[in-house]
Amino acid sequence: MAKTGMYVGLDIGTTSVKVVVAEYVEGQMNIIGVGNAKSEGINRGIVVDIDKTVAAIQRAVRQAEEKAGIQIRNVSVGVPANLLEVENCQGMIAVSSQSKEITNEDVRNVASAALVRSIPPERQIITVLPQEFTVDGFEGIKDPRGMIGVRLEMIGVVFTGPKTIIHNIRKCVEKAGLTLNEMVITPLALTETILSDGEKDFGTTVIDIGGGQTTVAVMHDKQLKFTHVNQEGGEFVTKDISTVLNTSFNNAEALKINYGDAYPGRTSASEEFPVDVIGKSEPVKIDERYLSEVIEARMEQIFTKAKDVLDDIEALALPGGIVLTGGAASLPGVVDLAQEVFGVNVKLHVPNQMGLRNPVFTNVISIVDYSANLNEVYQMAKIAVTGESPVVDQPVAIQQETAYEQPQYEATEDVYHEPETEQSGEGLTNKMKNFFSNIFD
Repeated sequence: MAKTGMYVGLDIGTTSVKVVVAEYVEGQMNIIGVGNAKSEGINRGIVVDIDKTVAAIQRAVRQAEEKAGIQIRNVSVGVPANLLEVENCQGMIAVSSQSKEITNEDVRNVASAALVRSIPPERQIITVLPQEFTVDGFEGIKDPRGMIGVRLEMIGVVFTGPKTIIHNIRKCVEKAGLTLNEMVITPLALTETILSDGEKDFGTTVIDIGGGQTTVAVMHDKQLKFTHVNQEGGEFVTKDISTVLNTSFNNAEALKINYGDAYPGRTSASEEFPVDVIGKSEPVKIDERYLSEVIEARMEQIFTKAKDVLDDIEALALPGGIVLTGGAASLPGVVDLAQEVFGVNVKLHVPNQMGLRNPVFTNVISIVDYSANLNEVYQMAKIAVTGESPVVDQPVAIQQETAYEQPQYEATEDVYHEPETEQSGEGLTNKMKNFFSNIFD
């Protein structure tokens, strides 16, 4: 069950930086503040300019502070899956105390024993997840503290990533004036948070289509088994529209949002709209079907690359099918296209928090929820492996008496709407126009 208190999640995305402040009361999450700022200094999910990234983080934090009425001190930040490696680890120790009662120190020692192998100098341990403990041959123990035993064993999973990526994220958070509470592996938080117990157990694939990259994560037996990153996302769809129609990037983004559909079979070749073409004095008429075919080509390529990777590990045979999320997954027709490419059941995950019912917020909500539910055993194992001390104060400090209200958003911010299945007397253009507003991450 989630702790009682306040937690802040930070998602540093390619196209936007998002901050969510959540208050937990007896395990129930309540979103009390949100910030969403345009990203600068991020390319394909990786920090390439620390100062610009810091400025974007500070803008998003200020928005969240104003809406929640608090001062943000600590954050849990998402780490992308770029070059992430997932490995099993196992360790065993003799219980040290004379009474043979297992203590916190024993848990830390067995976690250290599980990671005796050397780590390459260019890589760094992000975190370690204890899966189960064994006390004198008795298996399946989640928390051995207080038990009596002579021999303690731990089986876990260790996650390592490129030292450069981890350092840059940490540096950006610290330069923004924040304390790093937890580094959360984003695909791990996603799979743990948005999947049901059955989907985690029997096996499900989560595909997160962001602005700059697409992340594939496979969970089976309640463990994150596999991740893969394709350096293509929603921005590439916009670039394709801009190139093919010879229009500016901003115009292409507006066309994608107002008229775009990833499944040409749902569009009409007779419905047209004007496009400002570079070098032309008058707008040029383009039909919906043509725009849809441009979008379909890129989205189909993204899905085909993901399918090739999943076929190699036979993940498409898992009964849970595929769950799509991320800003670019909100584009109309994406689920239909994915169903056609993968040939398995595909569904779209949309957060159910009021005011945030938009897949673009799935990552940051998952980061908050995952970090709030971490237990003491995990914290002790993490300290033993990484040497990091836990942050003892609350992630946020109240500045003033403020009545907590659900955050209100301006019309320019991300809003997700369920598509209407039928609307007589209107063409497809009118159905889809103004359907999304700045949803792509």
